[in-house]
Amino acid sequence: MSVSHAGSPLLALTMGDPAGVGPEIIAGAWPGLFVSGNKGVPPCRPVVFGHPEIIRRAAELRGVDAEVVPISSLGEAAGNGYRRRFGPKKIPCLQTVPNSLLDFTPASICRAGGEAAWLSLNRGIDAALSGEAAAIVTAPLNKKSLNMAGHHYPGHTEILAEKCGVENFAMMLYLGPGENLRSRTGLSVVHVTLHTAMRNVFAQITRKSVFEKICLIRDFARIMKGKEPKIGVCALNCHNGENGLFGDEEIRKIAPAVKRAASEGFLAYGPFPSDTLMKAAQEGEYDGIVAMIHDQGHIAVKLMGMFRAVNVTLGLPIIRTSVAHGTAFDRAWKGTATTAGMFEAVRVAVKLAHARNRG
Repeated sequence: MSVSHAGSPLLALTMGDPAGVGPEIIAGAWPGLFVSGNKGVPPCRPVVFGHPEIIRRAAELRGVDAEVVPISSLGEAAGNGYRRRFGPKKIPCLQTVPNSLLDFTPASICRAGGEAAWLSLNRGIDAALSGEAAAIVTAPLNKKSLNMAGHHYPGHTEILAEKCGVENFAMMLYLGPGENLRSRTGLSVVHVTLHTAMRNVFAQITRKSVFEKICLIRDFARIMKGKEPKIGVCALNCHNGENGLFGDEEIRKIAPAVKRAASEGFLAYGPFPSDTLMKAAQEGEYDGIVAMIHDQGHIAVKLMGMFRAVNVTLGLPIIRTSVAHGTAFDRAWKGTATTAGMFEAVRVAVKLAHARNRG
């Protein structure tokens, strides 16, 4: 069932691993998703994909005065009917998890948690691919629990790519305007390599892979900025390789990719040492950064604003955003997990949904 999302896009909020903080950050953020204004979220129709009982427990834990309403199909959240039936006091929940998985162990790695996360995520992806949902916003899963359940993936990103049938994709962190960042339109950081051992990185960095990530981040950053963004590309080796003394990947692979992007009209520059480039980005000199490895991008962004950062998967035919943190078993089911990341993930998903609807 393909539906229009022009006015108020329907968002699938996947519960993630119920043993982690996913259910409570959804429940805790829920009332704020209906606050309008500059600091609020644009109108949307969020629906939780998970188990109503788990979300009910999470709402009770967080002291959220809202009833969890089970729904059997997304048609129940269609159009103006959503506004009449649901809102800050009523949470629609599509049951994607069987009752047999309610016996999970909170705040711990377990097969039940991994299977519950898997089922909710896949139902959310199906809803987005079919047009029932304008976007999916995912709560975190635990990779070990996922593997214990028999699903051998490094994380959300790779599941999404396989399910959507795409080969050119990337994980990106987006940090919106705010404290520790001077840019008025935010900073986007994409990763050429992601969930892999360091020994695998060198073979995965190629002229093609670097150029593809420049293209992906340029398309996203242009939406957020409203005009052509300025993209900076990180070196792989320290000191930018010192002209080949510390490694020649910059000369053989990264610089040619940047040159190609510039020749095609992109405002792409580099490679530059990652420490100085990230500082320049923090000062507002760049709209997007291409990082070579996971930690090169993650550490910088999370130091600037960990709970403001949003995880966006680029290159998909659907919109997917997420919080930029994990299941946080040390905080899970204590009622103390921050909801800021979920709030921002929803906000970005709505903005992207409207941009896609405009074509």
